[in-house]
Amino acid sequence: QVQLAESGGGSVQAGGSLRLSCAASGYIAIRYCMGWFRQAPGKEREGVATIDSDGSTSYGDSVKGRFTISQDNAKNTLYLQMNSLKPEDTAMYYCAAASSYCRRYLRPPAMREGDFRYWGQGTQVTVSS
Repeated sequence: QVQLAESGGGSVQAGGSLRLSCAASGYIAIRYCMGWFRQAPGKEREGVATIDSDGSTSYGDSVKGRFTISQDNAKNTLYLQMNSLKPEDTAMYYCAAASSYCRRYLRPPAMREGDFRYWGQGTQVTVSS
């Protein structure tokens, strides 16, 4: 069983930055795909970015060039550095893990919440104009 816990959300003005963290505990499979999703009120959960166990990354078009996903394997922690934030980035952000390497269907834009087995509780990000 894997437990995930996000932190680092908050309120920021447009153009600002935030860094989200996701601490993982429990059994971590050797091959896995870690990802960030977000969900705005009234909208479906959207895949934001993924990182494979070999460090390869993928991003959704809406965040490419602004967000960076990374991981610290020694600390079992996943990060999402968010720069140049926009009001449309306002959402609850979730980290998730799939017990597989990041196959194409697990990466943006195809990634779906149903394909990720483990989830954190979410952290709110609010960007004001």
